[in-house]
Amino acid sequence: MSATARLIVRRGRPGEPPSTSLYEIPYTPGASVLDGLRYVRAQLDPSLSVRHSCINANTCKECMILVDGKVEYACTARLEPREMKLEPLPNKAHLKDLVTEIAPPDERLDHALAARAGVGA
Repeated sequence: MSATARLIVRRGRPGEPPSTSLYEIPYTPGASVLDGLRYVRAQLDPSLSVRHSCINANTCKECMILVDGKVEYACTARLEPREMKLEPLPNKAHLKDLVTEIAPPDERLDHALAARAGVGA
């Protein structure tokens, strides 16, 4: 029998009561938590929201989440053959599932557009 990792993922959107989903996935030694979440999205539940941008070094750090209550990068946290609790960051605005706001307020597009609109006035 092959080993499995059990990911308990906090789900939901702001203003909704949070729920959890349990995903049992194959465990591969050396795999990251992000590898596990990508497996979930590709094979089990495409509705799971998680942010990552590993191909662009300028946006690294997007995959930061709580892994068993500790702030971790999902791409460097190791998947383990046990139950692992995954949650969004508590100190950031929650958008959906494991996705939180990453840009500081003064760098968001809505702020830039408002500032630009005020320039021509």
